[in-house]
Amino acid sequence: MQRKARKAYVPGLVALLVAVAAGCTGAGGGDGSPTDPKPGGPTPVASPGKYRTLREPCGSVPLATLQELLPTTPGLAEEQQEKIYRGTAAVTYDTDRRVGCSWKADSPDASHQLVIDVERVVSYDPAVSDDDRAQEVYARKESAAELPAPGSGDGAGNGDGDGSPSPGASSTDGTSPDDASTASTSSGTTPQTVSPSATTSPSPGSPGASDAPGTPGAPVEGLQPRVLDGLGDAAFLDDAVARSGSAAQNRTVSVVFRTSNVIVTVQYTEQPAHPTDVPDSAQLQERARGLARKLADEMNE
Repeated sequence: MQRKARKAYVPGLVALLVAVAAGCTGAGGGDGSPTDPKPGGPTPVASPGKYRTLREPCGSVPLATLQELLPTTPGLAEEQQEKIYRGTAAVTYDTDRRVGCSWKADSPDASHQLVIDVERVVSYDPAVSDDDRAQEVYARKESAAELPAPGSGDGAGNGDGDGSPSPGASSTDGTSPDDASTASTSSGTTPQTVSPSATTSPSPGSPGASDAPGTPGAPVEGLQPRVLDGLGDAAFLDDAVARSGSAAQNRTVSVVFRTSNVIVTVQYTEQPAHPTDVPDSAQLQERARGLARKLADEMNE
């Protein structure tokens, strides 16, 4: 009986060894190299943006700068000046994604308003980096501004931060969800945030739309809306004249720039007290660009 049991056991053991050997041989490629059970490997994840939080904008502008941009009536009480220069924070749903601040001051010659909007862009697509998504959002804003093409007949063109014309590269269009938009916008000293279309010049033929260069209020040569160099990773300036509820014209200069995954908009408006007065484009642009440079420097500290 024991002999018969050994004869039945040996063939079974041989069959098992043959199966194991066949499995090991099949694990290799045709050239003898082992095969990868997961071809392609793990999917690469795009790098996050440089900025994870945002600064509180109402306290980011030096008092001396605010006093220059927002002159008040001489002799105004100190507590009233403090209230003006304190600013009004924009109401947002997530201060790590979007913040803003606005200021408004009146003087005998004109009223001025300053609005700062700061947006941190986050990509929810692991294959798209925060910076790339921010560039898409910035490109949408630049496209909405409808900047004159370089060398166009109206003399407008791209230029650097000092207003001198220079060749510039246009950005590609892109869209991105803006789930961190502000809760409200309004006028005066109430909180407000600049939307992607807020820096768009009035459309031709609409009430208050600015005329072509050469008409009163139109920017002079070299001061037309344009791309700016040397400010963040990308920047542009828009300059629009419109009429308010009264007969007086108001001019709004907007500077929008992107640095990594953050987009900053500086909007500076002047409305003269006298209907015949036209705001100085060069002065407003210089002040708006100067403030934008200060904010960009602070972000890099």
